[in-house]
Amino acid sequence: MDQRTRLRDRAAAVGAGVPCAPEVVVNGEARSLGGDGSVTPSTTLAWYLRERLGLTGLKVPCDQGACGACTVIMDGRAVLSCMILAVEAGGHEILTIEGLAGDDCVVEAFAEQSEPGYGTALQCGYCTPGFVMASRALLDRRPLPTPSEIKEQLSGNICRCGCYAGIARAVHNASERLRARTGGS
Repeated sequence: MDQRTRLRDRAAAVGAGVPCAPEVVVNGEARSLGGDGSVTPSTTLAWYLRERLGLTGLKVPCDQGACGACTVIMDGRAVLSCMILAVEAGGHEILTIEGLAGDDCVVEAFAEQSEPGYGTALQCGYCTPGFVMASRALLDRRPLPTPSEIKEQLSGNICRCGCYAGIARAVHNASERLRARTGGS
């Protein structure tokens, strides 16, 4: 069964009365999931966040869960927002790139990564929000990840510019910054 068929089947189940909460918490703020008809059972979380809430940091280039550019954090876990129905997000907490602090260690590490031998962590920047959110979720769970854990966490994200070495280095640098800020070892 392909991704679109699964989304349609889940939308039908929700439309048939599968319970969902009428609100979602996005970047710390409770937001309504409907009432005006703009959120239907088949509306994706990505569409809701971008078109209804104006949070355009997440990108939707493939709309099939294949590239990772739409990654957000839901209840502490990195998820592909194009593969989740908005109504399924009801009752959950969503964090988008716009919800991260400007001095977030991951944001800073990605912005500053240009170490010789590793390259930059961003070039065109289109994939960057997805990589940042996937990295943030990893560091929230594992503040000192191994290179294998970094690679595994980011394996669902695609960078068409090929900045993978710089991106992995940025995640490593972010973990070091996090350790320095929290005094961890």
